[in-house]
Amino acid sequence: MTRLVIISNRVSAPKGSESGAQGGLAVALQSALRQYRGVWFGWSGEQTDHFTGDINFHRNDGVTTATIDLEEQDIDEYYNGYANRTLWPLFHYRVDLAEYERDFAGGYQRVNERFAETVQPLIEAEDVVWIQDYHMFPLGDELRKRGCKNRIGFFLHIPWPPRRLLSILPEAQELVRRMFAYDVIGFHTEEWLESFMDFARLEMGATVEDGVVTLGDRSVRVLACPIGIDAPEFADLARSVVARLTYRRMRDSADGRDMIVGVDRLDYSKGLEERFLGYERFLVEHPEERKEVFLLQIAPPSRGAVGSYQRIRNTLESLSGRINGAYADVDWVPIRYVNQGYGRDTLAGIYRASKIGLVTPLRDGMNLVAKEYIAAQDPEDPGVLILSRFAGAAAQLGEALLVNPYSAEEMSDAILKALRMDKDERIRRWRACMDSIEQQDINWWRETFLSALMATEMPATSAAA
Repeated sequence: MTRLVIISNRVSAPKGSESGAQGGLAVALQSALRQYRGVWFGWSGEQTDHFTGDINFHRNDGVTTATIDLEEQDIDEYYNGYANRTLWPLFHYRVDLAEYERDFAGGYQRVNERFAETVQPLIEAEDVVWIQDYHMFPLGDELRKRGCKNRIGFFLHIPWPPRRLLSILPEAQELVRRMFAYDVIGFHTEEWLESFMDFARLEMGATVEDGVVTLGDRSVRVLACPIGIDAPEFADLARSVVARLTYRRMRDSADGRDMIVGVDRLDYSKGLEERFLGYERFLVEHPEERKEVFLLQIAPPSRGAVGSYQRIRNTLESLSGRINGAYADVDWVPIRYVNQGYGRDTLAGIYRASKIGLVTPLRDGMNLVAKEYIAAQDPEDPGVLILSRFAGAAAQLGEALLVNPYSAEEMSDAILKALRMDKDERIRRWRACMDSIEQQDINWWRETFLSALMATEMPATSAAA
């Protein structure tokens, strides 16, 4: 059986329990590794005084992980710098927040070289290599330079920006050129896929035919392959003991009021400020609903060393405080704002107890919270998903209430519509969304991408530098 080697920026070791507070990608990759014999390689998240390349192997719950530590300069320039202060904001259309520093680009290149040098000895002749996300754009090319002739695939979990936007990046053409070292590149949506092909064709002279993009003597197959969740597993999780206790706790604390829930990493791309303002517009326009509803926003902090993340946290704390101060009463507050993460089973119970799931990112590659919210619902009395039309999930979940997150009016109207929606319509919309989630689930995503990758011919020679 062909072995699978997954490479990503961070490696999340299994907790031995599905209740662990792990992200959707971590759960998805662990699922792939349980089916295919192999290893998950990446950064441990730890810092070392001097980079050694020493690998820490760990095996738990059927998953083997291999991690390395990085130096402080690596973390500052590669991770906090180029990945999260240059690529992340630019690829999420936040040109105003993107920073371009040569040291950032140099650190990004250096760490990808270190990854390639360290992981290359672990890759066996018949292995299939699957590289994940924007931290690792040049890694395939670095592996080719070192003689790797394996099939190598790359999956991008964030949006790919339009051609004119990507052109702002000083290294844009070099970044795209190096991606032709891959055999298969996957995107969540046709929109992101078309943006990549558009740049390669119009800015670099590549040709496109039948899903294959050719630049010089290198061709790469591209496909749209939206990541999913294990819907039956998450539905079962919503019926677990922890989820049922959480459901009861939330219903008791709601005291007969309808709960709106948002669960997002604390990030400016998630549209949290716009969400609070849209909810405030609802409170202003519908004062009769004020004490009948509340918003629970769960937003665990992330990337605290990056200034833009510190600013969004300060903004949200100020905004939630102002809204609560303006509209709260002695027996009711409109927003419960929580800055900590919860296990998946606890979240499943919270989702099931909520009348509305509010998932309104300004731009998102996919957004698995939207899918988990749907999977957690009671089929006989489901809640309503309000979803940003700019999330990748909107392409699959067309029966959610789709909104423009920049429009407070649209958000206010959608909240009112969801609160007043009759049960038959709620069930119909939920069923259509659930059907999509069940058909294109995590197994479909994995097999669709890996089938395309394994169907490619083994490269005869290494890619040009």
